[in-house]
Amino acid sequence: MEAIEFKTKIRNGLIRIPDKFRQRTGDTVKVIILSEQKARQTDIIDELLLTPVKSKQFSPLSREEIYERF
Repeated sequence: MEAIEFKTKIRNGLIRIPDKFRQRTGDTVKVIILSEQKARQTDIIDELLLTPVKSKQFSPLSREEIYERF
């Protein structure tokens, strides 16, 4: 196995291998992505969508309650 390092932009989900390295790669490669961007922080909404709080007293609103005017 040979390691080749280069920087490139991901476009439409595709990583372009520079011409100077194409001869050195075969049909199958192992890709390791090291992003230069910080990982996105999850906020409280993301947390609640992933792990909703369960309550025994919860009951969903009826259609009439949703559209009821105060």
